[in-house]
Amino acid sequence: MARRLRPVELDFTASAPVRLVFSATLAAPPPTVYRALAVEVGSMPSWFTAVASAVPSADEAGRTVRLRGGILFEETILAAEPDTRYAYRVDATNAPGIAALAEEWALSPAGRGTRLRWTMAADGAAPFRLALRLAGPGVGLSFRDAARRLDRRLIPARPPSPGSVR
Repeated sequence: MARRLRPVELDFTASAPVRLVFSATLAAPPPTVYRALAVEVGSMPSWFTAVASAVPSADEAGRTVRLRGGILFEETILAAEPDTRYAYRVDATNAPGIAALAEEWALSPAGRGTRLRWTMAADGAAPFRLALRLAGPGVGLSFRDAARRLDRRLIPARPPSPGSVR
């Protein structure tokens, strides 16, 4: 059964007891990346393999995300700033030990592409905090894989160069 978490605001992503921060550069421009994150919510499982489903709420003020393995998050959007930032907090979850959780996706131009920074901010019981810190490298690997998959999804296949064989 889902448990209610402590409601946090956007500043929690900078002040949480546990913060995991990862970044990647994508070839797609910020408007395209932002659309994939904040508008095309249901497409998330196609590029973030840890996610089994992502469904926006009826009023579009939140979403419900189910991870592979059955963990469920009911979320409220904290920031939806086109081409710049998308952030949300988890209001309820069936995962044990979590007291508060928020995530922020920050986008900035990087040449023709996008510098994408993902921050996962959390608080909870001491065993949860320790487990999340220890899971950091695996979470980072999952993020990098998701960023690569998202980038491939957003950038159409390039035609072969003249003289190459495909």
